Amino acid sequence: MTASFASRPHFPRRAVVTAGMPYGNKGLHFGHIGGVFVPADFYARFLRDRIGAQNVVFVSGTDCYGSPIMEGYRKLAAQGYEGTITDYVSSNHQAQKDALAAYEVSLNFYGGSGLDPAKPVHAAMTDALITRLYERGYLTKRETLQFYDTEAHQFLNGRQVQGRCPVPGCKSEKAYADECDLGHQFEPEDLISPISQVTGTVPELRPVANWYFDLPAFEEDLKKLDGEWSCDPQVRDVVATTVREFLVPPAIYIKNELREQFDAIAQQLPAHTVNEPKGNAASFSVAFESWDARDEAREVLDSHSIRFRAGKCLLPFRITGNIDWGVPAPDLDNTCGLTVWCWPESLWAPISFTKTLLQEDPATAAANACDPSVLPAAYSSCDWHDWWCEGNDAQVFQFIGQDNIYFYCVAQPAIWEALDWNLFQDTPVANYHILFMNKKASSSGAIKPPMAADLLSHYTPEQLRCHWLSLGLGAKAVSFAPKPYDTSVSHKDKKTGEEVLVKDDPRVVDPALKESAFLTNIFNRLARSCFYGAQKHLDGKLPRSSATPAAASACDEATLAFELAMYELDFPRAMAVAEDFGREANKLWDAASKAAKDDEAAYEQALADAFCALRTLTLLMHPAAPAGCQMICEHLNIDPALFFSWDHAFESIPQLLEGAGIDPASHQLVELPPRTDFFSKHESQFKKK
Repeated sequence: MTASFASRPHFPRRAVVTAGMPYGNKGLHFGHIGGVFVPADFYARFLRDRIGAQNVVFVSGTDCYGSPIMEGYRKLAAQGYEGTITDYVSSNHQAQKDALAAYEVSLNFYGGSGLDPAKPVHAAMTDALITRLYERGYLTKRETLQFYDTEAHQFLNGRQVQGRCPVPGCKSEKAYADECDLGHQFEPEDLISPISQVTGTVPELRPVANWYFDLPAFEEDLKKLDGEWSCDPQVRDVVATTVREFLVPPAIYIKNELREQFDAIAQQLPAHTVNEPKGNAASFSVAFESWDARDEAREVLDSHSIRFRAGKCLLPFRITGNIDWGVPAPDLDNTCGLTVWCWPESLWAPISFTKTLLQEDPATAAANACDPSVLPAAYSSCDWHDWWCEGNDAQVFQFIGQDNIYFYCVAQPAIWEALDWNLFQDTPVANYHILFMNKKASSSGAIKPPMAADLLSHYTPEQLRCHWLSLGLGAKAVSFAPKPYDTSVSHKDKKTGEEVLVKDDPRVVDPALKESAFLTNIFNRLARSCFYGAQKHLDGKLPRSSATPAAASACDEATLAFELAMYELDFPRAMAVAEDFGREANKLWDAASKAAKDDEAAYEQALADAFCALRTLTLLMHPAAPAGCQMICEHLNIDPALFFSWDHAFESIPQLLEGAGIDPASHQLVELPPRTDFFSKHESQFKKK
């Protein structure tokens, strides 16, 4: 699609923006912020400008329940921590909220699934939803195996068992009871070399009863949705590709050297198809008509000691568990005392957060927001159905990491369909991993990423926001390589022979500051030139002449191109549009102002074109660098609600003022003191004298 007035994209009347929920057992590292929350905030801020703040709800929160939290609390309590598990989660929640606020992430509501005020709302939503699934016949009680520590005399939650992932092709050495750290799911009995993290012993498997959602029943619905996503410009390729991996017949994989043993017992298996290995593949596959037929085959293979691995497919999706720290599950069919597995309830937690936000009084709502300044006086509706259900011209944009595609793009759509609550499927906005020094970093892995708060000792929030938004995580995994953390060797000192690290080499440019140069140099210079020029030549007022048609046309073209890129959720392209426009505007100002050095009329015309460009650039960059752009708006002395509204996106500053009943000729700009920066470098980046 080419950007033009005739083909401007349609945005919904209302929008919900969500960001993946971090666990309540830790603070936020840079991957949480740069890979999910900053992109989500960029889009939420744009939508507030585009469709009105009263029509946008941006929610997320701490995932309070589940085995990772229990395990983190257990370890801390063993070290002498005296608080409750709620205290533990609450302190981590506040640390997360503080980090988000420091990066100017403007969540309308950042709550906790197990913390007030969202806790009772989420518990009621969970009860109603699971009861609904049960009544509609989509829940089945299954007896499965769970790890039991015979030395500690207790069942182990998911994170208290660790082994190797059994999924073919996965190299994760950090797999838990039923999923690995790369997001692959499997049955506990498939985990390779399990070890109890409580006692260090090998646990045994014992039967337990839980409720499972009939995910395989929605295969055709998911195939249809996957086809729609494949053609949707707002859905990234990684989503449809990943979903498709699960829409295959249930299969097992057996190494070629075991073919003779397999052939000897093949007749004992349910109906199946053997797929010969392709090329140099080390295994052949055996496909079955259903997941339960494959389970039957697994028992036969186990009884004959034939090792195998299970492939991806649609399996019944576990809803409940038996750990203490979880949302209580409703008592169904004489099954009592169960809690809800944290992954299912995290799928509808954003609905609970939305409902909580809309029913809170303004003071309480402000207390749970990361940036109360973005809260509207009132939302366009206080009924959560108007935000999450079809027929209301609403849309939900769910920002997630690629590891979570299975949950949000396979399990969730099926659950939404099963509920028959008229919920529409979210628009998933999935990012690949943001790497650290070209390696996948995890706070629970060998490579420890820097915590988000620590990065602010070296960079300003807006420098990092613009860098992360330009990385292109929607297309591939990209490395974040901040120079202050780069301990690789740059060279050897010729005099001493000692190794000089990259972080200590003044000749090495910091990759994380690439986009910062546009903020602190180009954008900053254009803004300063406008205000200082007006103060020196026009008594602090706007130019009396209008921008030239060429300058006005360039503004319109950039605005349309930016809007289209944002509609397609192509954030690097949107950032490039703004940067290219700003660089060209600054170049034109340089040339025009120098040529008009002794011509006041020509200088005023150059200034009029520069103000026209500044107005557009500030509007486009507002979602990425909000603080600096709002400062520009303050010095223009224009109401931010008017200036940043896309209802007036194609109006110049004089036109904005005239529409508000203000005479542009008498409008006074707010004086800009000498050497003021709208976008400053971090203090650590200035050369020391």
